[in-house]
Amino acid sequence: MVDRLANSEANTRRINIVENCFGAAGQPLTIPGRVLIGEGVLTKLCRKKPKARQFFLFNDILVYGNIVIQKKKYNKQHIIPLENVTIDSIKDEGDLRNGWLIKTPTKSFAVYAATATEKSEWMNHINKCVTDLLSKSGKTPSNEHAAVWVPDSEATVCMRCQKAKFTPVNRRHHCRKCGFVVCGPCSEKRFLLPSQSSKPVRICDFCYDLLSTGDMATCQPTRSDSYSHSLKSPLNDVSDDDDDDDSSD
Repeated sequence: MVDRLANSEANTRRINIVENCFGAAGQPLTIPGRVLIGEGVLTKLCRKKPKARQFFLFNDILVYGNIVIQKKKYNKQHIIPLENVTIDSIKDEGDLRNGWLIKTPTKSFAVYAATATEKSEWMNHINKCVTDLLSKSGKTPSNEHAAVWVPDSEATVCMRCQKAKFTPVNRRHHCRKCGFVVCGPCSEKRFLLPSQSSKPVRICDFCYDLLSTGDMATCQPTRSDSYSHSLKSPLNDVSDDDDDDDSSD
């Protein structure tokens, strides 16, 4: 099916429409053999609140962006190579339902579909695309992924020292290794995580000590599938703000 569509005029038109929706700021998406499998709005769990994002699944990449005008204009384009993707289902919790994790070496995050059927379709299509890509390339699935950041709303105090309370002055930070919400004094050190950045990034003291001694596996996140217990903001937020989890803290 995918091979049959690869060079079809209908597929080329569909991809051109997606390119035009992102405008000049987006990267070109039309390459030989690329097929647009499907698209839809998913709720992405960002560090401050859940936000609606437009997602496009191709046979080799996953693309998403902020919604400016539904089906007409998107910005903040993100492109994720599917060869590096692994996905894990998330248990329903309160208003957070029909979700799964999208995990890559550079960035990992949770998304939620409107229905269980939609979730199943997305996960099945992503898994098939990843399997087909790995089969053709002979590569093995990625066993390294970035931590999923714990949302700000989950932590009123530092998740490491358990003492520092967060205020407008005492800001929240995120450890790039474990994803925990930590205070400034608990995350003053930086460490080079090549899969995430070419420069040393902020990590908590706990992870720094383990990384410095070579015990890297121990500082993997201890809770990658637990999120806020309730949504404090509507899921139809379609602002074109930057993703909160792309910030420097």
